[in-house]
Amino acid sequence: MQPNIHPSWSPIFEKEQPKEYFSKLMHQVDEEYSNFTCFPPKDLIFNAFDQFPLEDLKVVIIGQDPYHGEGEANGLCFSVNDGVKIPPSLKNIFTEINNEYGRVFFPTSGNLEPWAKQGVLLLNASLTVRKDLANSHKHLKWNLFTDAVIQYISDNSEQIVFLLWGSFARKKGLKINREKHLVLEAGHPSPLSANRGFWFKNNHFRATNDYLKTIGKTEINW
Repeated sequence: MQPNIHPSWSPIFEKEQPKEYFSKLMHQVDEEYSNFTCFPPKDLIFNAFDQFPLEDLKVVIIGQDPYHGEGEANGLCFSVNDGVKIPPSLKNIFTEINNEYGRVFFPTSGNLEPWAKQGVLLLNASLTVRKDLANSHKHLKWNLFTDAVIQYISDNSEQIVFLLWGSFARKKGLKINREKHLVLEAGHPSPLSANRGFWFKNNHFRATNDYLKTIGKTEINW
């Protein structure tokens, strides 16, 4: 399987592709897509790396795995295709943004491509999933690849904002160099976490833009 990516991300892929785990992973993914219904569509598996050049990276958001319902996943974490009902976690994300900016506008689409186009890497820990089976591709070792991506960004980029929501994302971000980058942590935006007081009032979206402004980068239009 040949990943569809922006050429600027090639160094990461060229580093990982020769490794045994990666070739095995690609073979297993091919088998899964041949034998089962899987998401996102095969040509969108690496969609997060095809939205903008690596040098334009500003923010990394880490999710767990794609939405597993028919027609939902588009290769970007927390994002769904146009016309799909906005999932509860994303609804809480939008609510938090509204609270931080004093807005009353609520998006009608859960497609986060406009964020990605501004340099937000919407990275799931596992890039594929079987239909109706959450976290079903965890055993495929996607974590080795996505850990390598996070490490590469930490080592080779400067002043990136990492948004780590929930214990799973926080563990994924343990090796990020926090002297070079801004790391913001909060509970997961899922209703279970949010209703317990671990999500709302985290101020991550304003804090991200405040930081970007101080380092001379264009703010994200959330």
